[in-house]
Amino acid sequence: MKLKMGKILIPCILAIVAAGTLLGAAIYIKHKDDKSKPAMQNKNNLSVVASENIKITVVYDNNTFKDGLETAWGFSCIITGTEKTILFDTGGDGSILLANMQELGISPEEIDLIVLSHIHNDHVGGLHSFLKKNPEVTVFMPSSFPESFKDDIHEFGAGIIDVQGPREIVEGVYSTGALGTNIIEQSLVISTEKGLVLITGCAHPGILKIVNKAKDLFNRDVLLAIGGFHLSKERGREIKNLVTDIKKSGVQYIGPCHCSGDVARQLFREEFDKNYINVGVGRVIGLTDL
Repeated sequence: MKLKMGKILIPCILAIVAAGTLLGAAIYIKHKDDKSKPAMQNKNNLSVVASENIKITVVYDNNTFKDGLETAWGFSCIITGTEKTILFDTGGDGSILLANMQELGISPEEIDLIVLSHIHNDHVGGLHSFLKKNPEVTVFMPSSFPESFKDDIHEFGAGIIDVQGPREIVEGVYSTGALGTNIIEQSLVISTEKGLVLITGCAHPGILKIVNKAKDLFNRDVLLAIGGFHLSKERGREIKNLVTDIKKSGVQYIGPCHCSGDVARQLFREEFDKNYINVGVGRVIGLTDL
């Protein structure tokens, strides 16, 4: 009798366990999918950050601004004054990133979120060194990033949010969503009452396309665009036409750095005049200055 009862109970127990496993997997998958859904349903009802609170500190760049800091090919900046402190990209060398942060009086523990623009090493190479100092962060990255890259981040204990479409990262701060076809890249947009602040890593999808994408998402003009514009290999005439088009698009202030190139930086300086911002490692940009 006991043997017979056991034969009945064991399949029942296995069935219950299997059902529970499937349910748990389904809940996990849904939770993961929810994180990847676009979070910008109504462009006319988006959060705004007070501009007087915003500061952007460039902590990694191949252009010099402040003495005592090391330059290297790549880009990284820190955004404060938002709901959470954000590290945008991590440069190519973690030791340089951390040394520059220390010189500027910024502790890794102050960072709440990391936003990675694209997979190139000069923008993600410093991540592991940073996570050794502060793994208590959430990393936003395009969903196209390799699984092996994500596995390494999980080993540090950091959280990951895959980005596909445009989404809010924290109140008033948004991702453009993953743009481009060959090189997939996201840019950061801060919505303020003075206008949009656009931060790019390398602008591989095209800086003008990214500007127009931000304008379309928010129905507002760009107050300030800074970061790498990927123009160092373009010809002068092509750059000049692009600079004119960006000015016509309504961008008020411009701060090209990293892979923008010296020719582009000079042409932007000539076109934007007093509204040109010289960006290099150590530069701190406050919106009250604009």
